[in-house]
Amino acid sequence: MNTYDILIAGGGIVGLATALQLQRHHTRLRIAVLEKENRVATHQSSRNSGVIHSGIYYKPGSLRATNCKRGYDLLLQFCKENGVPFEICGKIIVAATEEERGQLDSIFRRGLENGLQGIRKIGPDEAREIEPHVHAKEAVWVPQAGIVDYGAVARKYAELIQSNGGVIETSQKVTAIRKTEKEVVVQTEHREFAGKIFVNCGGLYSDKIARLTGERPDLQILPFRGEFYELKPEKEHLVRNLIYPVPNPNFPFLGVHFTRMIGGGIEAGPNAVLAFRREGYSRWDLNIRELAETLAFPGFRKIARKYWRDGWTEMKRSYSKRYFVLALQRLVPEISAEDTTPGRSGVRAMACDCAGNLLDDFLILTRPGIVNVCNAPSPAATASLAVGETVAERVLSLI
Repeated sequence: MNTYDILIAGGGIVGLATALQLQRHHTRLRIAVLEKENRVATHQSSRNSGVIHSGIYYKPGSLRATNCKRGYDLLLQFCKENGVPFEICGKIIVAATEEERGQLDSIFRRGLENGLQGIRKIGPDEAREIEPHVHAKEAVWVPQAGIVDYGAVARKYAELIQSNGGVIETSQKVTAIRKTEKEVVVQTEHREFAGKIFVNCGGLYSDKIARLTGERPDLQILPFRGEFYELKPEKEHLVRNLIYPVPNPNFPFLGVHFTRMIGGGIEAGPNAVLAFRREGYSRWDLNIRELAETLAFPGFRKIARKYWRDGWTEMKRSYSKRYFVLALQRLVPEISAEDTTPGRSGVRAMACDCAGNLLDDFLILTRPGIVNVCNAPSPAATASLAVGETVAERVLSLI
């Protein structure tokens, strides 16, 4: 038996940040991170836009808003101290039509309520000064936004955890959990581990791991794939930094946007389409059991009935490059299908309850000996060190 003080399931950016923050607050804790893949940060932590979020979108006072604000500062400090490349380049959120200006006003007011400094409403001319090829009726300038490689951030977390005496066990998929009076015993496909406290940071499988602990959350993780295109090098001049649309109020996604990457190049996307498996990075990836679980879940069926038109629009963008490019042309009309090539994809873990509500905040459940991070949507990467602090506080309260 491999015995530790803390066992953390999930070697993504949130699980690793939690381990790192636990070490900072309690240097003598014996901590092990159990990761099912053969290396850390292979899923949501590495397959995202790489944007450092300002917190402009989130409900004031929510865990997303408060953790994003604190996590933003912690992330920038961490990158500076550890040599992780990043850049604060700013972004514009664009109302492409008159009808979108009302929603843009709401986003702007929310940013002010969340304490953002320097954000301002700008007209079409100033928008073109920032992004010369953008089409905007009006826009919001967000100077705090930036870019980073979150996979690199997570790997640096892992490096520090190990240098501080922590253990990262890869290829250790959790299959069973048993709570005794004194400890939590975790069975993986290859070994058995024991710890005083177990922390679930399982991302796309957080609901399944939570149920292994005896938790019965009224939710299920729905996987939404996001697909990207890349601008060809000769067309990268069309985008300087970050261009976002006014998001669809029906969906908790920010819409197809343009992002300059920290390693070079311009990405366009992602869309948001139901994946046919939880780690389904291709439209052809299929897991019959996981798809059946999604389709049978009452919450998903309610969402599908209510928002089938939005879902159909996203599906068309997935299977038709022409429809994807039409969404891009609302922001930068000069873009053509010939200017783009297919890029990578990622899968978002979206928690949905039985009533058909997509949870729009972090959800952390605590019971004796166990902490379950059941929902950690964007901006979890930006906020990872703050979320790690929050989870670490819950863990330390159980010791």
